[in-house]
Amino acid sequence: MPRSAFIPNFRSALPCVAGFLVVLSGVGSGALAADDEIRLDAIELPDGFNVDVFASGIDLARSLAQSPSGTVFVGTGGLRQSDAVYAVVDEDGDGTADRQYEIASGLNRPNGVAFHNGDLYVAEISRILRLDDIGNRLDSPPEPVVITDDLPDRRHHGWKFIRFGPDGKLYVPVGAPCNICDEGDPFATILRLDDGGDYEVVARGVRNTVGFDWHPGTGHLWFTDNGRDMMGDDVPPDELNVLTEDGQHFGYPYCHGQDVPDPEFGDRKPCAEFVPPAIDLGPHVGAIGMRFYRGDAFPERYRGQIFIAEHGSWNRSNKIGYRIMVVHVDGDGRATDYEEFATGWLQGEDSWGRPVDVMERADGSLLVSDDMRGVIYRIVHDGAAAAAAGE
Repeated sequence: MPRSAFIPNFRSALPCVAGFLVVLSGVGSGALAADDEIRLDAIELPDGFNVDVFASGIDLARSLAQSPSGTVFVGTGGLRQSDAVYAVVDEDGDGTADRQYEIASGLNRPNGVAFHNGDLYVAEISRILRLDDIGNRLDSPPEPVVITDDLPDRRHHGWKFIRFGPDGKLYVPVGAPCNICDEGDPFATILRLDDGGDYEVVARGVRNTVGFDWHPGTGHLWFTDNGRDMMGDDVPPDELNVLTEDGQHFGYPYCHGQDVPDPEFGDRKPCAEFVPPAIDLGPHVGAIGMRFYRGDAFPERYRGQIFIAEHGSWNRSNKIGYRIMVVHVDGDGRATDYEEFATGWLQGEDSWGRPVDVMERADGSLLVSDDMRGVIYRIVHDGAAAAAAGE
């Protein structure tokens, strides 16, 4: 049975010394979880930003969605088996969730969640489900309605991120069922579903995207893509791509990054035949969740830019990723550079957390899920403090 629970609200005031920017200015005074492995004091942020725990105790917290009223829905999954979907609510509006609900269980890696017209859509490995009128039924969730069960059941890259586009259609990726292979449609694609669950392919050559968003100006679909493994520590890069026309091909399995031929498939088709990335990301960083920042609570340099959650590498001699990055996009809609925003989950070669998804709240704060710690962080910018410091 679905269940609800109050979330403990442990508060701890942490010191902040003016000028000691890197670590302590990234620490807020909001709710801390009972899990003493959640090391807020290790998270490094730019000056003027603070981080707190929004919600904790959500095992394998992955993709995020929200209703207009502010209820946050959390999918679970990834490499480890999971079966539940949760909702968390900040009832008093203080920036910390007060109540948690388990709204579905017994599912198959329900990673993807998307809220649309009052209903919550959930992506399993091979099915898309819908929970009707869920915002008004958190205490007694409905039985899921099956939208489609016609997606591949392969688990390799089978967990899905889903979102509704500006056209009102649901976009669903199907990853490659391997490290490197050419299985044909619908593998290594992004699909667009109609109301009846039928789909069409809108993008090909996409090895495994677990995060996408639409540019607020152009309406183009931007998405992260994880590069293949076993080509070395520094090759190939993960990618940030942009779809400008339906049917474009982004290179996998023939070409990686801007112009790196695959050692197994590269002789079949040249890189020049494919759409190159908008920008190359770090090699094996595990770039997944991403959002354009549409609010005005963050400083100007972050507005309209892309925040990306990097889950972290598993296949490099030295680990990389485990951080939140920003890709800057110019007025012409071109990615110009790529820089760190939030770091500290990786300490040397030891990681204590793994960012998965990012999502902007109505107040302009940024939520970050972490499936290693089962937590959702909330990052805010203190405009008054920044102004006093001369930003």
